[in-house]
Amino acid sequence: MNTLLDQRKHRTHLDTRPAAPRQLRKPVLSPREVEVLLAWLRCDSKNAVAAELFVSLGTVNTHLARVRAKYTSVGRPAPTKAALVARAIQDGLISLDEL
Repeated sequence: MNTLLDQRKHRTHLDTRPAAPRQLRKPVLSPREVEVLLAWLRCDSKNAVAAELFVSLGTVNTHLARVRAKYTSVGRPAPTKAALVARAIQDGLISLDEL
């Protein structure tokens, strides 16, 4: 029984202070990658983005693939459109009001 009392006396208390905000590593995106990403987040389709930006669908896909690869390289994978929306909001590229 003494052992149990000794353990209680020496128990450390959990730190209840709020955790400091975690620094997210941001990928270095080119201005065109940001432009294509934001256009796609606002549009219904990649075809609409291609038409809006006067580029081919292949170019849109290439830019988005590079954006995804850059996010993955900093440890923040974004395999879906929803994940890219989250990353863009986290990095201050777009707000919920702009979607």
